[in-house]
Amino acid sequence: MKHLPVKNQTAGSCENGCSRRQFASIASAAAAGFLLTGCGPRRLREMPKQRLRQALDEMEREYAAKRGMAVKVADTPPLPDVLFGYALDLSRCIGCRRCVYACVEENNQSRDPQLHWIRVLQMEKEKGVDFRHANPYYDPPKVPEEGHFYVPVACQQCRNPPCVKTCPTGATWMEPDGIVVIDYDWCIGCRCCMAACPYGARHFNWAEPSIPTSELNPATHYLGNRPRPKGVVEKCTFCIQRVRKGRYPACVEVCPAGARKFGNLLDKDSEIRYIIENKRVLVLKQELNTLPKFFYFYGT
Repeated sequence: MKHLPVKNQTAGSCENGCSRRQFASIASAAAAGFLLTGCGPRRLREMPKQRLRQALDEMEREYAAKRGMAVKVADTPPLPDVLFGYALDLSRCIGCRRCVYACVEENNQSRDPQLHWIRVLQMEKEKGVDFRHANPYYDPPKVPEEGHFYVPVACQQCRNPPCVKTCPTGATWMEPDGIVVIDYDWCIGCRCCMAACPYGARHFNWAEPSIPTSELNPATHYLGNRPRPKGVVEKCTFCIQRVRKGRYPACVEVCPAGARKFGNLLDKDSEIRYIIENKRVLVLKQELNTLPKFFYFYGT
């Protein structure tokens, strides 16, 4: 179904005719009006500072009342002259999945049922990188398992993201620092972005995330790890609440093999630039021209 362009419409402006689904998309977008100050997807940034702080304060009070603990919702903006990129050393990854569970804890993902933004795929060395034979459910007594290697997959943070193009409400977009984000208050749960993503990196909340209060991370970001409502799509944001404050993503810090690298692609002296310029580098599904900022390489 071809969607009408939402950005120049409101719930009552289907002058050329639109389907019930299209009207519902537009109406749902208009219903989130307490954050709406413009037509573009960066509406949060366009709010007056005072009104923005009021909106975030309202969220903090709501989350605190619901969770019984203080929750901070930040809106840390992109850093100037920064374009974040990620590199993963396939020769070092041991398939331990510590990255998966560090991500769960940091980003307030559901524990019951479990929701993972990172999937680690086990592959056979004889077959190489072959997704037809990949096993995401491996469970040997010890890892790495002989004759196998591991390919973790999460959001590839594309420079040409198909998910952004297909969203009917403008709820997802790419920030100036390269992070593709989701505004949960604008997501209507249509899952068009999930269908468009060739990496299976977006995940739908069929129920409100189940997180024990003792395990909730209270340091959140509006466009990142704040508690999500039922019926929205979520995904990796490079730990936006951390990296915009000069920290590494949680998965990078926890990796026991040092397989994960993160940095500024615009810094010619950064480790990630060195990797791209000097190592054997691959990207997933290069033929689709999504231009990922997530790179795989062989360090040894």
